[in-house]
Amino acid sequence: MRAVFPGSFDPATQGHLDVARRAAALFDEVVLCVLTNPKKTGRLPLAGRLALLTEMTGDLANVTVDSSAGRLLVDYCRDAGIGVIVRGLRTQDDLAHELPMARMNRQLSGIETFFIPASPEQAYISSTLVSAMAQR
Repeated sequence: MRAVFPGSFDPATQGHLDVARRAAALFDEVVLCVLTNPKKTGRLPLAGRLALLTEMTGDLANVTVDSSAGRLLVDYCRDAGIGVIVRGLRTQDDLAHELPMARMNRQLSGIETFFIPASPEQAYISSTLVSAMAQR
């Protein structure tokens, strides 16, 4: 079964890599899909995010990297033949944010969402925190 692990990955973190590794052990193929909003400017350009993810996951034979802009994730999944969305959860706040989206995605398309809890050593990591530390 093919799964997608979507995100802005701006920048990609060790927490993202942990979720990707664990998803790769569960699914036949995992696509890390960088989602971009044409109305927003990211911290890193799309090409940089794709290159970083490709480098980080280079040892995972069943992981590929892709991007999508300006469309619903379920439409991307339908076109790519993907049946599962993977999401990492760090906190209860993440679950409160993700659960309504998972329900909507299932209602719109029948695509299920598979939640992977963050490893304790990765639970505090966020792209915002990594960016703030890099600016120091």
